[in-house]
Amino acid sequence: QVQLAESGGGSVQAGGSLRLSCAASGRSFSDYTVGWFRQVPGKEREFVAAIRWSGGGTGYEDSVKGRFTITRDIAKNTVFLQMNSLKPEDTAVYYCGLTKVVRSSWYDQSQYYNWGQGTQVTVFS
Repeated sequence: QVQLAESGGGSVQAGGSLRLSCAASGRSFSDYTVGWFRQVPGKEREFVAAIRWSGGGTGYEDSVKGRFTITRDIAKNTVFLQMNSLKPEDTAVYYCGLTKVVRSSWYDQSQYYNWGQGTQVTVFS
């Protein structure tokens, strides 16, 4: 079974950058899609981006397109989320999870499992 661990969160001024990591242990991501979601208190987990491990196809939520980039390092069995031009509304706990659903369902957090513990991102103005 794949276990996930997020890291790389922190506090940054608006306009700054952070790079989040989602590392897998137990087995490789091989046939999964890895998704990044974020959650603020009182709200549901919101889709941010996803990458298909085989082939590297990606998808993004509209509000992060052009600012966030999701990539994978096959040798390190890790998925990264590079976040640039951060805004206060990006403040949330960021989680990564696994899915095998088709691209059109990547936004649906109920289709994901093996969530990590999350990493806090705080953007101040």
